[in-house]
Amino acid sequence: MHIPDGLLSTPIIIVTYAITILGVAYSARKLRNLPEEKIPLLGLFAAGIFAAQMVNFPIIGGVSGHLLGATLVAILLGPYASVIVMTAVLLIQTLLFGDGGITAIGANILNMGLVGAFIGYGVYLKLRNINETLAMGFASWLSVVLGATLASIEIGLSHSLPFTKVLALMVGYHSIIGIGEAVLTVLIVNALRAKLPSLEGVPA
Repeated sequence: MHIPDGLLSTPIIIVTYAITILGVAYSARKLRNLPEEKIPLLGLFAAGIFAAQMVNFPIIGGVSGHLLGATLVAILLGPYASVIVMTAVLLIQTLLFGDGGITAIGANILNMGLVGAFIGYGVYLKLRNINETLAMGFASWLSVVLGATLASIEIGLSHSLPFTKVLALMVGYHSIIGIGEAVLTVLIVNALRAKLPSLEGVPA
């Protein structure tokens, strides 16, 4: 889902950067409430997400698909921690490994970080009283599909690639990738909660 340089128009770049900067700044301020015992987990999750995202599937025009992890981190550590973890991962991938464009950092963090951290987590909260496993799985899957849809809209509004073709490919591929995301989220969350009881329950 990394968008490379050259696909986004200047107005889209400005808007996505602005939204992302505000979201990251707000999350950093709210993260001061994170319990001290969970702070070391930020680095652990960042390393795990970084490794998972290094496996890319090419789609169209330099855009790639892969697992995300934002909703997974939000379920365990809260949405604000998820935003910071995803931001760190995506910045390192872009600046050191060239995975995604510098001009598209705002869009990539928005699509792969903020969407999963806030929307995915919000969906999880709404559904968790019905069924915890269903809530985790569906929220994770939805975060991937929504992120792909938003990326397609950004590219479409930039008139760099045919919108309908990009949307069909991105959403199609990521609907399948999202199934893997859902399964891994459920397995990883349950495994970590079994090993680390402090991760039980919904973060504040």
